[in-house]
Amino acid sequence: MVSRNIEIKAFLKDRAAALATAARLSGSAPEIIHQQDIFFRCDGARLKLRIFAPDRGELIRYERANVAGARCSRYSIARTADPQVLLDILTQTLGVTGTVEKIRTLYWVGPTRIHIDQVQGLGDFFELEVVLGPGQSTQQSEEEGKSIAAELLRKFGIGPEDLIAEAYVDLLAGAQARHNAMPEIG
Repeated sequence: MVSRNIEIKAFLKDRAAALATAARLSGSAPEIIHQQDIFFRCDGARLKLRIFAPDRGELIRYERANVAGARCSRYSIARTADPQVLLDILTQTLGVTGTVEKIRTLYWVGPTRIHIDQVQGLGDFFELEVVLGPGQSTQQSEEEGKSIAAELLRKFGIGPEDLIAEAYVDLLAGAQARHNAMPEIG
């Protein structure tokens, strides 16, 4: 089954303010999630194995445009109780293209997942995922999702200059490439 959401990703300038706003809007305590996302070669989409614990993971295939702003993501998720075996199979079959490790602070506000992420090697980020419901026309629910996302961005004080297009794995690859291109001093 393919699910859809509207996603927005942004650099986070003030983690404490974002956490306070998310707690106020959510009205409940967050879920703290330690995640390791391993990306594999995949034509026409992205494929990642998200590992939460030795006995809990998810294989996620998704498609979305790399644009700074609201974008529709189409995804499928298969849960696994044996992520290590799945990792070994996918690594041998497809090859790993990158790994992202993060601590995600997750709040729910209505149909929206608010992620306040600490990404190893990159820093703090803010992400919205407005989950689109079944039974609506694609255009109608996407427009509703974009409207919800825009209102939440306003409440968090996140402007267009903060938005980013790239996935964390791409940002990490870019940071590594810049680091490798720097001349050695000494």
